[in-house]
Amino acid sequence: MATSPVVPDKRPQEELNRAVIFLGPPGAGKGTQAKKLAAKYSVPHLSTGDMLREHVARGTPLGVKAKPIMERGELVSDSLVLKIVAERIERPDCSHGFVFDGFPRTVAQAQYLGELLKQHGYRRPVVIHLLIDTALILRRITGRRTCKMGGEIYNLFERPPKVEGRCDDDGGELWQRPDDREEIVGPRLRAYEKQTEPLVAYYRRLGLLHDVDASKSVEEVEQQIWRTLHQARGKH
Repeated sequence: MATSPVVPDKRPQEELNRAVIFLGPPGAGKGTQAKKLAAKYSVPHLSTGDMLREHVARGTPLGVKAKPIMERGELVSDSLVLKIVAERIERPDCSHGFVFDGFPRTVAQAQYLGELLKQHGYRRPVVIHLLIDTALILRRITGRRTCKMGGEIYNLFERPPKVEGRCDDDGGELWQRPDDREEIVGPRLRAYEKQTEPLVAYYRRLGLLHDVDASKSVEEVEQQIWRTLHQARGKH
């Protein structure tokens, strides 16, 4: 009798059962790698920006408070962000762990998150610190061009279009976002370093920080992260 083919389970045999936190400057690939890891473990990829927008769209009490602040282009207060994070990780889809992208941003947020994770019975978080040279970041960000029609992303240095200024797929015009210009990127990077230095030191002191070389290809960085996480899981 013919047997049906066995479909391999893409989810790792072990549950994540913890938070994985990505730290790294703009252009280091945090979003890409965080999404890949979340998909591998079938756990939520959590971005505070997405969470805030969801609350605003749903008109929740937290969203009602956040909406006017966001509309003015101001930063939402720590207390509001932390309430939104606390609400999110209590949902059932977070019961096996989750991946943070862009949170926490300060030592105070990290301390609050640590207590929150303890209260919910999660193991100690793993913090992936993406390291990359500033010159390479500038090359990645300032060379980025986006198709106005389909949203396809190119890089003039690493993945240029076949025809200058035009998308390979639909011929749409390629444009550079205003915040991808060098005069904007430089101050953003300096602000990131100043803000994140204490956070990196905090997690390193706790033995939770793992440095990963983000200058390699997306696939190579993904493999490094996977090996790092596998080793870290055995330690804490």
